[in-house]
Amino acid sequence: MGAEEEQQGKQANEQPRANSITESQFLTWKRRKEADVSAKKAEAARKRAEEIAAGTVQMNGRELFLHEPWVFDNSRY
Repeated sequence: MGAEEEQQGKQANEQPRANSITESQFLTWKRRKEADVSAKKAEAARKRAEEIAAGTVQMNGRELFLHEPWVFDNSRY
């Protein structure tokens, strides 16, 4: 019986799985997923820029340097 079970196990591994996907399907899914992520990041950046322009949120150091570089002018000292 051990040999029969071993052969059946090998045959089960050789048969394609019922829910397997092709490489093109995976790449399509991956591109769509990356596009969704980049769209969400762009939307968050746009919203953050609007909030900074409105003055409703506190800027971090990089944002302050980009929007108000005169704050970092050391020539007066």
